[in-house]
Amino acid sequence: MTSDFPSCRVGMNMLLWTDLVTADHFPIFTALKEAGFDGVEFPIHRGETRHYKQARAELDRVGLQATGITSLLADTNAISPDPAVRHAASEHMKWALEMCSVLESDRLSGPFHSAFKEFSGKAPTEDEKKWSAEVMRGAAELAGSAGIQLATEFLNRFECYLVTTAADARALVEAVDHPSFGMLFDTHHAHIEERDSAASIRASSACIKHVHISENDRGVPGKGQVHFPEIFTALHEIGYDGWLTIEAFSRISPEFAAAIHIWRDFFDSIDDIYREGGPFIRRLWQETA
Repeated sequence: MTSDFPSCRVGMNMLLWTDLVTADHFPIFTALKEAGFDGVEFPIHRGETRHYKQARAELDRVGLQATGITSLLADTNAISPDPAVRHAASEHMKWALEMCSVLESDRLSGPFHSAFKEFSGKAPTEDEKKWSAEVMRGAAELAGSAGIQLATEFLNRFECYLVTTAADARALVEAVDHPSFGMLFDTHHAHIEERDSAASIRASSACIKHVHISENDRGVPGKGQVHFPEIFTALHEIGYDGWLTIEAFSRISPEFAAAIHIWRDFFDSIDDIYREGGPFIRRLWQETA
């Protein structure tokens, strides 16, 4: 099965199985290729260059493309008042971009505007917004030199406080003011934070560089409450022609599952996520064109 609709590429985020892809996960690539996927999204949080080199070689063998996703934690918080921590954020972004280059990925997305689940107990300050923009601008300059597009992700209010809406993401994109810096639109977070996801897509037309297809329960796309027909219609209206990447989660990695509050599975079989999700995306993308 090959991609029927060249105006979009359908990807699968490997966080469903792991936060570090190794040779043990390579059979999944073959399964995704056979299921009609165009690419694999790699979590780039840890690991060594060799992991990403080996993965790229296997992707070449199978015939899949790659995208990357990363995030920041407390010790790499781009909005820390400590300059050393902000420098560590810049260093992490530099490393993640280097791994993207190894993977031959043309984009790196994720909530790297600030640290995941680090809260001040207050609304974001002007200094925090400024610090994030400074770190992101430096990362964007590196990304531009490497031919990589950055797409920062707004998260729901329970996972961060700096960028929690599409409007917040647009404001950060405007502050960074670099062609290699845009936003990721995740349907799960939008379902929580946006009154009208389709309207927020239209308002963000100049900024959206990557899209995550994710249900309200992080399960099988199309089996939850997210209004995908309206979302896909809006994406067509703004001329979006990039990745539609499934992001779903499981309990395979207990530490990661605990961090994102996954206490039960949202599928009968983990294979349902891509075996049903992929065809759902392609069918609806065609129907809403």
